Amino acid sequence: MSPDKRIVGTGYNGFPRGCGDDDFPWEREGEPNDTKYPFVCHAELNAILNSTRALNGCTLYVGLFPCNECAKAIIQSGISKIVYRDDKYADTDAVRASKRMLESAGVELVQLRFNKTLTISL
Repeated sequence: MSPDKRIVGTGYNGFPRGCGDDDFPWEREGEPNDTKYPFVCHAELNAILNSTRALNGCTLYVGLFPCNECAKAIIQSGISKIVYRDDKYADTDAVRASKRMLESAGVELVQLRFNKTLTISL
């Protein structure tokens, strides 16, 4: 979202353009090239690549805290704030590296908090 509150891109987890869902694995376990992990583009990267304008000063809204690979693209694109819902992978090397880079680059990190009546607070 731009500083003037306009949506400037959307993203999704999926294979790169031209790589069909039926041609690549969606498995989560197995040998590396028999799983989805080396092939899938994360929603954060797709949102950056599908943006309609420069992203300097924009806010990125995500469900899960971004991995280290997405953090690099976020920083390089000029996004200044990330609002995320869940930090369930906080104990992984990828998220620890991501937080280190994002904090070093001055990207603001905000976790959504929900109360029992589903009121959202930042």
